[in-house]
Amino acid sequence: MNTIKLAVFDMAGTTVNEDNLVYKTVQKCINGLGFDVSLEEVLFHGAGKEKHKAITDVLTNCTDAKNSGQLADEAFANFKVELEAAYDKFPIKAFAKMDTFFSTLRHNGIRVVLNTGYDAKTANKLLDKLDWQVGRDIDALITADDVERGRPHPEMIELAMKKFNITDAKQVVKAGDSEIDIEEGKNACCGLTVAVLSGAQDRAQLALAQPDLILDKLTDLESYILK
Repeated sequence: MNTIKLAVFDMAGTTVNEDNLVYKTVQKCINGLGFDVSLEEVLFHGAGKEKHKAITDVLTNCTDAKNSGQLADEAFANFKVELEAAYDKFPIKAFAKMDTFFSTLRHNGIRVVLNTGYDAKTANKLLDKLDWQVGRDIDALITADDVERGRPHPEMIELAMKKFNITDAKQVVKAGDSEIDIEEGKNACCGLTVAVLSGAQDRAQLALAQPDLILDKLTDLESYILK
């Protein structure tokens, strides 16, 4: 395996333990329009995606909505308000030993970038709640607002590579808790794609994307890339 120089990690469910709060909020906002979608359906069709896209895909695949575009706009507007309130109300924390893991990678010359389907406002709110700072705890944050094309398009990973002058995607590891994360990594031709079981999707579903590794938690990755 090529020497890893850049680690691109998803946020919710991968580095941040928020008990699927974002997808529960998506479910709440869709069902608030008169539907009855399950959390499992939301996770299957929406996990890892930019959130307007996630809502649109859930409406398209799980309801008989005739005007899914207009309804998605309405649900997404409600979602932004509801999620901000939920993040204010419910405890958000990093998974165990995540800070130490980040520090170890960076000490060994591996840049740590968080990327997410959240908009910049939501993602930065999470960083504030976790007391993570760009430049001190991580090297960069890339959100849905920073790119034109969201996951599974590789634009966020390509932007991370550009930020740190990395031209060989084989030197990049991408890790996340959804199929979309793995597809993103493969589309970017990352040297290593890693699925984790700490978030949105289970082993069987993650295996469909054919990641190079499936780990219980992200911090288990240390032994694979630091040898």
